[in-house]
Order: sequence, then C-alpha cells, then structure tokens
Amino acid sequence: MAAAILSIVIGCSGNTSENRAAQSKHASSAKPVRIAEAVEKTVPVEIQAVGTVQAYATVTVRAQVEGKVTAVHLREGQCVNAGDLLFSIDPRPFEARLKQMQASLARDKAQLENARSLLQRNASVVAKGYVSREQYDQASANAEALAATVQADQAAVEDARIQLAYCSIRSPIAGCAGEVFVDRGNVVKANDPDHPLVVIRQIHPIYVGFSVPERYLPEVKKYSAAGKLTVLAAPAGHAKEPLRGELTFIDNSVNSASGTILLKATFANPDQTLWPGQFVNTTLQLTSQPHAVVVPSQAVQTGQQGQYVFVLKNDLTVDYRPVTVARNMDGQTVIAEGVKPGDKVVTDGQLRLFQGATVKIVTAPADQKQGAQS
Repeated sequence: MAAAILSIVIGCSGNTSENRAAQSKHASSAKPVRIAEAVEKTVPVEIQAVGTVQAYATVTVRAQVEGKVTAVHLREGQCVNAGDLLFSIDPRPFEARLKQMQASLARDKAQLENARSLLQRNASVVAKGYVSREQYDQASANAEALAATVQADQAAVEDARIQLAYCSIRSPIAGCAGEVFVDRGNVVKANDPDHPLVVIRQIHPIYVGFSVPERYLPEVKKYSAAGKLTVLAAPAGHAKEPLRGELTFIDNSVNSASGTILLKATFANPDQTLWPGQFVNTTLQLTSQPHAVVVPSQAVQTGQQGQYVFVLKNDLTVDYRPVTVARNMDGQTVIAEGVKPGDKVVTDGQLRLFQGATVKIVTAPADQKQGAQS
C-alpha cells in the first residue's frame, strides 16, 4: 500500500513538472503585441494636398507721367485702402500746360462767336445780293472750322487735366504694400516697365491654390455641382483650428506634365494668418461616409500580396487578413474589405507574427499613451 501511494505521488509530481514546463515554453513563445479595436463611424471623404497662398489681386504701381517725385506717402509694408495717396509728382509743368490749353480754348471760343455773328449777318443779306454767295459760304466754313477747333481745345484741356491728376498716384485696391522702390527726389519715367514704384497685394480675401491628381476630378465636379465645398488650410506652426474657406475655382484643363488639376479656395483671412507665397496643408472636404470601418494606420501592413492586418482571435492567436484600404486620414485608415467592427487588430509587433502565431497583449507605457492621445 505504501509503495503504491508513493508511486502515485511520484507520477503526479512528474505530470505537474511537465505541465509547468509546457506552460513556460508556451509563454516564452508568445509574441508581445499591442492591439486596437476596429470601430464603425461616419468619416469625412477628403482630399489632402499642399497648397500655396496667393494674393486675391496684385497691382504693380507705375508712374503714368514723367517727373520728379516730391513726396512718398506710404511706408514699406503698410496696408492701404483703395484711393489712398501713395506718391506725388511735381505738378507745376502740368498745371502750366493746363492753363495754356484753357487759354487756347478761350481764344478759339471768342473767334467762333465772331464767326457765327458774321455768318448770321451774311445770311440775312445774301438773298438781297449785298454779299456774294461765295462770301456766305466762306463765312459758314470758317464758323464750322472754328467749332471743330473749339472741340479739339476742349479735348486738349481734358487731357491736360488727366495728366495733372496723374501727378497724384493713388492705390487702386485695398491691400498691403511691398518694398518701395523710389524715394523723394527721384525722377520717374512714364509707364517704365523696368522700374515700378511699389507692388500692392490684396489679402482680404485671399486665395489658396493647390493641385490634386486628375483621378479625383469626377468627384470634385460631382460634389461641387451640388453645393459649395469646404476647404481647410493649416499653415505651419498654426496652433489653432484650421482656417475654413470655399472652393471657388477649378482649372479648365489638366496639367499633362504632372497629371494634376489646379484648384483654388477663397478665405476671408480677417486676421492675416495667410500670407502670399506661404505653403499650407489643405484639406478639401467632399462628403461624409457613414458606417465606415476604421483602424489605426499602423495596423495596416504591406506585403508581397498587398496590404494586410493581423486580427486577434479568442485563443490569443492571430489571423492573417488581406484588406482593401479605402483611404487614409489623420493617422486612421478606412477599411473597405477584410475587417469588421469589433475586430481587434495588432498595431505593434507585426514583424514577428505569422498565421496562427501565439501572442500576449502588452500595454504602452504611460508616456507613450499620453503622446498618442495628444
């Protein structure tokens, strides 16, 4: 009896040791992974691109008359309103010319009045034979010629007034001035293409131009026909919410060299956050997709047969799943096929996994969790 009991105890002890060894081996072969759950939610359908800020209007200011600059009324970088005085050119030569034209007009008007009086007197006596028909015709021709001269003088006076007005150069638009290229005392030429005075750019509102691949053109045209499309712009270092604008321009042709099409959005830009020439990250919002299956982008891997994920099963093994990706957005991936809501997918540790591999779930350190949430 004692021997039998001793043999049973020894056998149980041996089985326990073998079980512990098997469990230890199983635990050592499990691959540590991190997981996340696939969720179903409504996601926006968006197109992301890098855009360039463009001025709403750009005016290169040049002198329209030749003369000496007597005053500069703006500072470099100053924002001006439409009609503000920018430069003054010496007006004295143009004032003298205006007076000369006005004097010529007054002289020719007096001569016209005299010619008309003479014509009226001749008209009353030509039928009686006191003046010849030739004299009457000559008086009529002189009156008509002087009338035409008066009209020419009036045009010359108006032209002189316009030239005088050009001595005061005013801003045609509201915007911000760039570098001022002339100072007081310089002599400028009329319409000199090589020497502008200043460049003014309108930034309220302002454009953001960006190019998207031509494969998106049908969707852009479809949704823009249904209503205004929202465009978000996020400048570098901008900590606030992205600026909101509206898509207002679709180019009439595709760039054959790059296979892209140019789009433009208009932004109100009240606080001058956007600046001409600046690069911004743009997001064109087309529509929303309900009931979309979303997983973290790091869960999706790319292999020789395409994209795939590892899905955690109840027995702590993983299943290799080929997936079809619809789109990526903000660190998340929309899965069209291959994953269902509630599936737990592996987000870290995929390099050591294979079909049916045993895993153990580990959690991220506190600092990594805080960084991921932020």
